[in-house]
Amino acid sequence: MSVEKSNPELPAIGFVEDLEEEDRRLLSSYGEFIPAHEGSVVIKQGEPQNSLFLVITGLLHVQSEHDGRTTLLGRLRTGDMIGEINIFDPAAASATVAAVEFSQLWRIDKEMLEDFLSESPVTAANLLIHICTQLSKRVRATNEKVALAQEAISQSSHWK
Repeated sequence: MSVEKSNPELPAIGFVEDLEEEDRRLLSSYGEFIPAHEGSVVIKQGEPQNSLFLVITGLLHVQSEHDGRTTLLGRLRTGDMIGEINIFDPAAASATVAAVEFSQLWRIDKEMLEDFLSESPVTAANLLIHICTQLSKRVRATNEKVALAQEAISQSSHWK
C-alpha cells in the first residue's frame, strides 16, 4: 500500500503485479482494504462467498472441516489470492480462511469487478488472464497431489 493512508493503493504483487501503477490505482478504488487480526475468520466454510481477495501482508490458513476434523489445506502469504473460484461462480465457501497473524487484505466482489470490466476492459482482460493463470497453477498442483495420494493408497493396499 502507499504511504498515504487515506488512499491506499494495490502494490505490484500477485495477480496485479504486471499492471501499470495507474491501472492498479484505478482497480484499488473498486475494492476495499481490510485488516484481519490474528484469529479472525475472513471466509467461513459453508457461507455464501462472492469475493476475490489479495493478501497484501500477513499469513492466513485455509482449512476444511469434515466429520469434526480440521484439515489444513494451505498457507497464504503476501501476493496470494483467495476466493478466485467464487468470483466467477459465487457459492458457499468450500473452506475457512483465518488469519494466523495480523494480515492486510484487499477485497473485490463480483459486482465491483464487473464495474471495473466496464470501465477499463483492456486492463481487466489482463487482470483476468493473471487470475486464470494462478487458478490454473492451483488446479495443476491439486491434480498432482491427488495422483500422489492415489499412488500411495495403491501401494499401501499391496502391502497387506
